[in-house]
Amino acid sequence: MSKPGQFRADLPELARHLLTNGPHKTQPTARRVRVILNNTCVVDTTKAVHVWEHVAYPQYYVPVAELRNCRWKDKQDIQSTADASQAAAAVVEVTVPGRDGENDFTTDRALRFSDNGEISGALKGLIRLEFGSMDQWLEEETPIYVHPKDPYKRIDILPSSRPVEVKVAGKTVAKTSFAVHLLETGLPTRYYLPLASVDQSALRKSKLITKCPYKGDAEYYSIVVDGKEYSDLIWYYRLPTQESAGIAGLLCFYNEKVDIILDGDLLERPKTFFS
Repeated sequence: MSKPGQFRADLPELARHLLTNGPHKTQPTARRVRVILNNTCVVDTTKAVHVWEHVAYPQYYVPVAELRNCRWKDKQDIQSTADASQAAAAVVEVTVPGRDGENDFTTDRALRFSDNGEISGALKGLIRLEFGSMDQWLEEETPIYVHPKDPYKRIDILPSSRPVEVKVAGKTVAKTSFAVHLLETGLPTRYYLPLASVDQSALRKSKLITKCPYKGDAEYYSIVVDGKEYSDLIWYYRLPTQESAGIAGLLCFYNEKVDIILDGDLLERPKTFFS
């Protein structure tokens, strides 16, 4: 099964999962949420709902009635798990009219749940517009990226004078008396080090770029030790988001894959999905 909520998820499969098991949790938000598609605002609402399709992070669902400046129609019915004679959800085709002679734009990356709460539960009357298939999302006046931020997640950035040493395959590749500790809810503390504290002869620029809604676009380095390359072991944010400005240009190693000695103590490697 596709991970519920992922980009290009199997929408019928996702709907059946949510109808059978329910979302992990839901929470209305008072934020003004707007969605831009084909240079048109198709949602402008203060009635959006955070829906956790899985434990990792939420998606935005909005009432179907909040759609604007577009046409929509059901493309594929998804039957109720309790009563196969009723459609509890549907894959929806959304069409945004073109402007100034341009062609209409149509996407079928939307999922609507029935107005009948007896068969659709907590998702009654809501529509899910796939985050990555829209052109832009905004909370109030602020663009958001990757996926909605989790209102229960917090990031603290703390400069520290505790010395940090990093070893790969038993060899020291970084050593510093200053680092920035980033504490993010649900993840191990990350240690961001000055570029000059890392052995420059061991660094190899990677082509990998990943995106984080809390920190921005991460670029990567690999490390070479004794002729062996350890791919994408280090990341950094050249231009982080405002809330994470304190880590700009600093390098961070995967705690899960290297040995980190903090203030003389060897830290245990954490077990995460990055391990």
